[in-house]
Amino acid sequence: MKKLSGRRAVWLVMKRELNTRLRTRSFVVGTAVLLVLLIGYIGFQTALAGSSDRSKVGLTGQAIGIAQQLQATAARAGQQIETVAVTDAAEGRKKVEDGDFDALVSGSAAQLTATYKSSLDSQLRAVLDQVAQQQVLDGVLSSAQLEPAEVMARVNGTHVRDDALAPEPPDHTQRLVVGLVVAFLLYMSIITYGMMVAQGVVEEKSSRVVEILLASVRPWQLLLGKVIGLGLVGLTQLVILAAAGLVAASVTGVVSVSGFATGTLLWGLLWYLLGFLLYATIYGALGSLVSRQEDTQSVVGPLNIILVVGFIAGFNLLVQNPAGSATKIVSLIPLLSPILMPARISTGAAAGWEIALSLTLTVALIAALTWLGGKIYGNSVLRIGSRIKLSEALRG
Repeated sequence: MKKLSGRRAVWLVMKRELNTRLRTRSFVVGTAVLLVLLIGYIGFQTALAGSSDRSKVGLTGQAIGIAQQLQATAARAGQQIETVAVTDAAEGRKKVEDGDFDALVSGSAAQLTATYKSSLDSQLRAVLDQVAQQQVLDGVLSSAQLEPAEVMARVNGTHVRDDALAPEPPDHTQRLVVGLVVAFLLYMSIITYGMMVAQGVVEEKSSRVVEILLASVRPWQLLLGKVIGLGLVGLTQLVILAAAGLVAASVTGVVSVSGFATGTLLWGLLWYLLGFLLYATIYGALGSLVSRQEDTQSVVGPLNIILVVGFIAGFNLLVQNPAGSATKIVSLIPLLSPILMPARISTGAAAGWEIALSLTLTVALIAALTWLGGKIYGNSVLRIGSRIKLSEALRG
């Protein structure tokens, strides 16, 4: 049988993978589950953000008189406090115990007592401290025959001057959250669809379908077509999740859909393609070493460990300091760049030369591993039986 041309062969294999995988129930159900989880996470963050800025406080006794001052002080700190006058202190304590109140405040304005269930929110504590301290300060200033309002106006008007060497973006937290979410999605997609490449290779090998396919196409064409096809399936899922995430974030206001968010997603899609080409070729080559699905994990296990350990270490470094030296070095390692570099780009911590260098190193490694993976695949995919040693596959 006449062999197909390289481009034609790769196209047919890729088309076959796309048609097969996109129509499967597992793809539809898996995408739906991820959508529910993503939207649920955004909803959870919305509720969390709303509850963190809002407190309900009961006021009893003399403390009832500080209601307006308490709300005004909280507003200046970006907080919202709902106050409820409580005539019966025992009833107020019961509401605290039942979770209806975050705290019950009693005592004079200068000596406030906060009753709470197990812990007092640090922001609420700070606001209560400010109210009490203001009351004490007003008393001291009055006794010194000074006007408290004039003195506090001068005090509040005094601020430290800023001289930042590398100013942090005002939306730094949003950037970091988006970057971490993108890193997680890329990690999950690469490891999931990479495993699908390995399992697909083993399935074709064990069913002897590969022998029929290799009558028309060359081994490297079959592997490349499978990698590209499954990569596009994963990309389709990522685009769906990204679009849904942007819409949900925009509606809930968790993340403002600005240029940085869109740019981060575009960078994420590019790095996904590079990362998938990098890993999927290795997954496919390793899958060709075995003939049974139950043996697949034994050959791809070390690669999964590299991905998991690298992701966990990189994720922690990103949370601590995206611009730190350790984070920079780890993100430049080609095997980890596809996951970590998009997150650093999102936070604005990645310099232009770092992005260019990581792209260059990753593309170079992809080229090397594609050649090496193709050689292993070509030497192993037609050998049925016991597991083939990697050294034997390299020798041919």
